[in-house]
Amino acid sequence: MTPTIAVMGSTGAVGGAVAALLADSGTPIRLLVRDAGRAPAIPNSAVAQCSYDDADTSMRALRGVDVLFMVSGAESATRLDEHRTFVDAAAAAGVRHVVYTSFFGAAPDATFTLARDHFHTEQHIVASGMGHTFLRDNFYADVMEHFAGEDGVIRGPAGDGRVSLVARADVARVAAAVLTDPASHVGTSYDLTGPEALTMAEVAATVAEVRGREVTFHDETLEEAYASRAQWNAPEWQNDAWVSTYTAIASGELRRVSEDVERVTGRRAMTLREVLRAG
Repeated sequence: MTPTIAVMGSTGAVGGAVAALLADSGTPIRLLVRDAGRAPAIPNSAVAQCSYDDADTSMRALRGVDVLFMVSGAESATRLDEHRTFVDAAAAAGVRHVVYTSFFGAAPDATFTLARDHFHTEQHIVASGMGHTFLRDNFYADVMEHFAGEDGVIRGPAGDGRVSLVARADVARVAAAVLTDPASHVGTSYDLTGPEALTMAEVAATVAEVRGREVTFHDETLEEAYASRAQWNAPEWQNDAWVSTYTAIASGELRRVSEDVERVTGRRAMTLREVLRAG
């Protein structure tokens, strides 16, 4: 009997790519979305409406699902509570296996503050009793060029630390492979990185080279980092997340290069330059 696979986040970059890959392989899927009107047109798919913070609608949407692709929710002060609500709903609905997009180096004391939420979400999934596979993605190579301001400067306290950026496309390929053969990956955590670890100065230089425009990196102090972000009047947790993106790089926690992308998919992970040229 063919298992029923549900994909959360199909309106986003990673979830949408996963849904498309599964559809291309002929796998029937259920798209879980907040707004059914925004669901992508994916062949061989059904649509169910739910949200992380609504246990009742999530349980209804997840009934009959065997394998669930759970993309982490939008960043917010309540994201961890929403994740827990959704995980509990999945377990109650009878989901057998959860594939969750976590973060590289997820830990209760991780420098990147949002990686702590990912750790606690992982722990809640484990405690639920459902089978699980964690995809611990490093920062996405695809978004690095957008870190530059209008003046072409990427600002943050990253020092000369290195980060092994991963392509969203590679994460999606790993996820699709796991979702279609979950038994081979049960209880496993994969560290998803690119094949190189770059400093932010090297990231800026690569963006500049590929895009043909001036992009540079300015290594801020902590005080400068918080001051430069004050213009957005964001809540404290958001400012901490923004700044710790860079301090996590400076700490060395994000520099390790993993071969898990190639190990799962049989294809080498993409470099930042390759991602930019493909975009």
